[in-house]
Amino acid sequence: MPRVLVTGIAGFIGSHVADHCLRLGFEVVGADDLSGGFWRNVPAAARLVTGDVSDPAFVAQLWREHGPFDYVYHLAAYAAEGLSHHIRRFNYRHNLGATANLINEAVLHGTRHFVFTSSIAVYGAGQVPLREDTVPVPEDPYGIAKYAGELDLRAAQRVFGLPFTIFRPHNVYGERQNLSDPYRNVIGIFFNRCRTGQPLTVFGDGLQTRAFTHVDDVAPLIARAPLVPEAKNETFNVGADQPVRVLDLAREVAQALGLPARIEHLPARPEVVHAFADHSKVRRAFQPPAPIALPDGLRRTAAWSQTLTPAPPQRFSAIEVSHGLPPSWR
Repeated sequence: MPRVLVTGIAGFIGSHVADHCLRLGFEVVGADDLSGGFWRNVPAAARLVTGDVSDPAFVAQLWREHGPFDYVYHLAAYAAEGLSHHIRRFNYRHNLGATANLINEAVLHGTRHFVFTSSIAVYGAGQVPLREDTVPVPEDPYGIAKYAGELDLRAAQRVFGLPFTIFRPHNVYGERQNLSDPYRNVIGIFFNRCRTGQPLTVFGDGLQTRAFTHVDDVAPLIARAPLVPEAKNETFNVGADQPVRVLDLAREVAQALGLPARIEHLPARPEVVHAFADHSKVRRAFQPPAPIALPDGLRRTAAWSQTLTPAPPQRFSAIEVSHGLPPSWR
């Protein structure tokens, strides 16, 4: 039975990946500092070790006390693209330093496969549809950190022979996500604001386009990666195909909840305007089923959200550069 490490296991994507690893017959050890995830998300059959993977001593302890690990699934991250301009040190520590810590231990202890969740934020602007052979030009510190993690993993493969698979998911949503984070995951933000009677805030004109991906279209593929020969040392976009305007998304979320859509436009912020990806490569390698349509995924997420009491936004307290910070984030 392979023993695997899943970082970010209390987050919603990590917990779903852990579920699928368990279904594959793996023994799952999870690591999470619970800063953005919840105990309730962790599968009962997994072992949770609480700590911060940006701390090299904690990562070494994971291997010493719970390893060795056949496979590592690295999903821990602080995935707030827009906010990353204002929290550079925090961003690089948690989104790049943590990756380096895990790669070090994986190399030292002979891990058989390292699965890394990157992001389509690595591509930057003006390159749609985003394809894996496109040269990344990230435009924000989050995308820079993710791309640097990809390059470091490739370097570890060349020098030490560490096999890897990189996934670049985008705009993932669904059951178990953190609905009280005001900086990332627009669907979660819209759900929380709509349920608490607040207007749905849209930056600029709302004509930005994104393709929104239900977690069940991502997690099974990530879990299977070490078992798919075509995935060895490869990079894959993974997610939904059909882009949607953010303004239309706001209305769809309200409709899924059966509530009115009150929309408030805020000043535009620096961001990539159009971001959607080509997924032909991942379909060839994994042959996944048809993706979950956005209205269906939103209805599922709405039904799950009704089991929770709406929570106030969890504000980030350690802003490093306040210049240009959107007023709604203060």
